[in-house]
Amino acid sequence: MEGKLIWWSPSPSWLMLSTLCLLLCAAQLQTSSATVAAAGTVPIPAGNVVPSAGVKLTSGKDEAMIDNGIIQLTLTNPGGFVRALKYQGVENVLETHEPDDFGGYFDVSWDHPGGEGKTEQVVGTKFTVITETEDQVELSFSSSWAASPKDLVPLNVDKRFIVQKGVSGFYWYVIVERLKGWPDVNMDQHRMVFRPKITMFKYMAVSDEIQKMMPAYKDRETGEKLAYPEAVLLTTAIEPEFKDQVDDKYQYSMEIKDHKLKGWISDDPKIGFWVISPSEEYIAGGPNKPELTCHCGPICLAMFTSVHYSGLDMVTEYRNGEPWKKVFGPVMVYLNSIVPSNDHAALWQDAKAQMEKEVQNWPYSFVASADYLPAAKRGSVSGQLLVDDKVLSPTPKEACTAYVGLALPGTTEVAFQFDVKGYQFWTQTDPKGNFVIKNVIPGDYNLYGWVPGVVGTFKHPNLITIQPGNEVKLGPVTYKAPRNGPTLWEIGIPDRSAAEFFVPDPDPKFVNKFFVDKPNDKYRQYGLWLRYPELYPKSDLVFDIGVSNYSKDWFFAHVLREVKPGDCEPTTWQINFDLPDVCPTGNYTLQLALAGALETNTFVYVNDLNAKAPAFATERVGKDNAIARHGIHGIYWFFSACLPSNLFVKGKNSIFLRAARSGDFPFMGVMYDYIRLEAPPTQP
Repeated sequence: MEGKLIWWSPSPSWLMLSTLCLLLCAAQLQTSSATVAAAGTVPIPAGNVVPSAGVKLTSGKDEAMIDNGIIQLTLTNPGGFVRALKYQGVENVLETHEPDDFGGYFDVSWDHPGGEGKTEQVVGTKFTVITETEDQVELSFSSSWAASPKDLVPLNVDKRFIVQKGVSGFYWYVIVERLKGWPDVNMDQHRMVFRPKITMFKYMAVSDEIQKMMPAYKDRETGEKLAYPEAVLLTTAIEPEFKDQVDDKYQYSMEIKDHKLKGWISDDPKIGFWVISPSEEYIAGGPNKPELTCHCGPICLAMFTSVHYSGLDMVTEYRNGEPWKKVFGPVMVYLNSIVPSNDHAALWQDAKAQMEKEVQNWPYSFVASADYLPAAKRGSVSGQLLVDDKVLSPTPKEACTAYVGLALPGTTEVAFQFDVKGYQFWTQTDPKGNFVIKNVIPGDYNLYGWVPGVVGTFKHPNLITIQPGNEVKLGPVTYKAPRNGPTLWEIGIPDRSAAEFFVPDPDPKFVNKFFVDKPNDKYRQYGLWLRYPELYPKSDLVFDIGVSNYSKDWFFAHVLREVKPGDCEPTTWQINFDLPDVCPTGNYTLQLALAGALETNTFVYVNDLNAKAPAFATERVGKDNAIARHGIHGIYWFFSACLPSNLFVKGKNSIFLRAARSGDFPFMGVMYDYIRLEAPPTQP
């Protein structure tokens, strides 16, 4: 019948039957899709697209493409850059402008000691198919430093990508390795960078509370640079609501334990792009280290190591041919589009459900590399943490909701904060102080911990050795909290943060309106350090014990006063208190905990500010820059100051705290966590 058009007119009864069949099929398809979504495998696809029967790999000399019928991932071959990500009919939800401008990449910031720093997007030189079945494809894009130009970072890097059947996204992990004898190197940062498409993704979500429309990157390019390049006053804006506001990527930082999920939402079409980090084990610094999440660009990050909120204290230094190997990830990139409730809240809640599923499935069983250990090859440690503070209780008490974790052995109680080479495994205790740390990679560790409401840091005296498949049962372990005598007075809450202190309103010239009505995020505004000299133009802060209120009268950051641009002088805070009696023997103790510091000594004087020498002085500590970076804490420091009783008098006394540092920047200084004055232990 070739070449002839046949017209057939169906009968009314046939049309009715056909229509009924189509309706039944559509209903069945919708129910099936909803069931898949409820199971957490994949969201309901827009338009009820049926997932493919399996995963397909297509590779050529320039690129490799993996397609599972839901997403289509295109990678450069052998470079291993994410060139395109197709979803819901959008050919590429990632931003690319040129052939070598990629929507996803792994980079390292590094330098040779004494050399110039650089950020290198690591390029693969060898492409290998690791797994290829209809259920899963895993690809490797690796590079060997020994076979590379010597101006590249001295690392072997293996970038692995996994696409699975029925999963709306892909997994990405990276294996980095230094061999013994390789040259000295410093590495500041390891991360994955994702760049969602500029014209689509304008709504950012990094937590339940921080979700907002974002300005365009072009607004930053025409804006006024402030005290440092990341902070920009938007003097013009494509969307009028952002004009005359400050944009700074550090305003959206989160503690590592709180940024397992972050991403962007497109309103046309309605699509969510999410980065899920199901574990903190491969991220340096411990669960409370602040870290970047997303920012204007749009940019979405998976940070592994960095100097953010820590400074040079967390530069990864390798000397004398030291070898090293570590697995970063896997991280999941998740895409969703929910029908019919396709609003921001629905996309966020669906992404949260996926994140919870990934956390429950950690460690993954489907990763092919022998360097990534499944649950059966890991161990665990359990015990009960008690707190011994005899002033508060004659017997040790259970440490409720304490943070307990394993990290590489260190010489101090806070060594885990500076550990960038090893893995860390953390949990929180139950109300009775019980804890179980699961899925620990075998090795030798120190057990660290701290208790909300208790000053200082716990470090178990013995080395903890984890073996595959074994549980180390420690039983009760006791943290002897710093304490020399009864409390005379205290300022703040020992929680490793300055959040309970007075955070001023921002200067109207430097406001981000999103945070104006969010009291818990008030510290995220730019330039708050400049409010101190406005509140105390000639004299400094005075705090009267029993009268003043630390939430209203204790400024959140002890900063310098700018006399003129580029010339800042130290400031001195005064704490007044009464002593009905002075113990003639023994020493008073000032427990001083810092929530952050930037190149500052803290000098302590008792009653005589003009004494030849302070009664106590900290070393110059801190490089975390948290005050300027909209942080409420950085690196934790603790000092126990012994103050001789002859410095005190019966009646009115004063302790002076001086940020003893002159400098170029008014945001240099310290943030206090908690201060406590203790009487001598022999005082009646």
